[in-house]
Amino acid sequence: MNPAEPNTLSIREVAPDDSAAVARLSGELGYPQSVETIRASIEALSRRTDHPVFVARLSGEVAGWIEVSLTHHLVAEMRTEIGGLVVASTVRSRGIGGQLVAQAELWAVARGVNIILVRSRIAREDAHRFYRSAGYAHIKTSAVFTKKIDDSGANSPTAVSE
Repeated sequence: MNPAEPNTLSIREVAPDDSAAVARLSGELGYPQSVETIRASIEALSRRTDHPVFVARLSGEVAGWIEVSLTHHLVAEMRTEIGGLVVASTVRSRGIGGQLVAQAELWAVARGVNIILVRSRIAREDAHRFYRSAGYAHIKTSAVFTKKIDDSGANSPTAVSE
């Protein structure tokens, strides 16, 4: 931390120069990524208006980040979704996560959205307590599925003629 700015907290949108700190924190969250991969993601997301990433800087150093996005589904209202939130383990329980969530909520309200959803792994009990204390309700437990696909047409559905 920068001794010239003791305990000064600020929140702003992420910048490519934050890539190393964001990558380090992503590893703490359990999603290790290279600095290059994070930089490319930051650059791509910075061109979008519906998917910001905010960083919390404590004493001039990145101490946490939150990623949010607008989500549209056919059968549900538009909502904001928290895609990730992490605060450095060395500075947790100082209100930084709460301030990042508050920033995400302000961002959502400024876009006319009043629902925020966050998904959290079953094992992250500390995170569950954090979200409950911030006013979030546990509404369901889900299974999550993924499939890697390619453009070769393998496993493509068969065309159906009418």
